[in-house]
Amino acid sequence: MRRFALAVFATALLATTGCASGISGWIVQTRNHQGDVALEHGNSADASIAYQLALRVDPANTHARAGLVGVQARIAQVLFTASKFDDAVKALDVANRYAPGDARVEALRSQVEQAEIKRDIVVSNYPSYRETGAGLRRSFTQLRLQADEIATTLHRFDYTYDSSELSQAIRQSYELNSQVTRLTDRLLQYRQLVDSGVPESSDSAIAPPASLLPLP
Repeated sequence: MRRFALAVFATALLATTGCASGISGWIVQTRNHQGDVALEHGNSADASIAYQLALRVDPANTHARAGLVGVQARIAQVLFTASKFDDAVKALDVANRYAPGDARVEALRSQVEQAEIKRDIVVSNYPSYRETGAGLRRSFTQLRLQADEIATTLHRFDYTYDSSELSQAIRQSYELNSQVTRLTDRLLQYRQLVDSGVPESSDSAIAPPASLLPLP
């Protein structure tokens, strides 16, 4: 910030000598370079600040505008995938101030808005969807671990040449297949719950939400 303050002071001083435009151009170029370097290092927040500082000096600068739109879209995408919809929209609003109507920004904004509508429907149908979904993800992660165990058992056969290892792998595979079938049924129930909610009629009721918890 101190360097920026000095640059602003130099700009004001040299303006009286007719050199303000040259200094302004240097500031914009420097800020754009800082933004580019920050992006190369994956630092979206610093890149956004640098491009915005460049645009304060030259709101029409094409490099800064394109850089800001790109980085704000990246920030918004990260927030979107984290279900932070309000923050994602705010990130897009920053880009919109300098590039109104940008196709990339508007497309992502539309995605966020549609997701908000769908989320409200899901919450209305099945308020505990998040906990159930997290449980299912844990269960499928466990399946991956079981598959790794089978691979490990098969590897042991490669150096022991003991067919009992193959028998063990077969038993593990049967168990894995059984778990996959059970989890697939739970996925089907989960989809029905988030789409339609818990049925009121006991005749058509599916398994209660508790049955969707992770397998022991």
